[in-house]
Amino acid sequence: MNQGLDRWSVPTRISSRFAALRKSVFFAVALAAVAFVPSSRALPQAATTSPTSSAKPLAKKTAAARPVALENLSAPVKSYGSSSAPIKMEVFTDYQCPSCRNMFEETLRPLIQSDYISSGKVYLVHHDFPLPAHMYGYEAARWVNAAARVGQFQSVEAALYDNQNSWQADGSIEKYVASAVPASDFKRIQKLMVGCEYQGPASTKPASLKTGVQTSRGCALDTYIEQDRALGMKIPVQATPTYVITYKGNKLPAGSGFVSWPILKQFFDSLLNQ
Repeated sequence: MNQGLDRWSVPTRISSRFAALRKSVFFAVALAAVAFVPSSRALPQAATTSPTSSAKPLAKKTAAARPVALENLSAPVKSYGSSSAPIKMEVFTDYQCPSCRNMFEETLRPLIQSDYISSGKVYLVHHDFPLPAHMYGYEAARWVNAAARVGQFQSVEAALYDNQNSWQADGSIEKYVASAVPASDFKRIQKLMVGCEYQGPASTKPASLKTGVQTSRGCALDTYIEQDRALGMKIPVQATPTYVITYKGNKLPAGSGFVSWPILKQFFDSLLNQ
């Protein structure tokens, strides 16, 4: 547990006020150590592994349907709040990770529903980091990125976490996406999923990703997932969820595993009261 708490320690290059703050805030963290649970561990090949296998086809397409070309897509917006907020929290997660679900349900959802987001205090950013051990994690990330392209990221993220136990049993992700968004938006999401039906083994990349260039016959959405994963490997992300907090440009060391909302709120308050 001490190692986990060390990840929250404030770098010495930040002001001495941070050092004093650390003693008071992190003493409370130590008292609430029982709030932490183990995170999902990334496998060694996570840096080079791409989409996992799927036993169930994705969105159906007609003979005339064609994949959406990468050049026709803008980057999906997977965030909550204003980018000008003094606190930025980046979270690397796998939608099939139980610890990630707990983090969302017990900590991030209260944060999202609080005034920390709406009043511009905290900017919450999601990054995809699907693990090869999870059969449907990569497929889920594709659906969420497609939803983000039509402005439905928040609704679909919540739906997948709320129903994780159901869709991870049979891969029925599409059903829960459909139930979370208006029918018109779901049709747009389905169109973006055309060409994303890759079902190869978890240790194999689609041909479009082997060269680092997305082809017209690949899944354009994979590019954004791989960008998130590449960013995560620089940290490096070794477990999910992993989170990085930046306060007024000062990036703190990454933390991982579950942290309760009361403890995270207390930490945010201590930063905002500087």
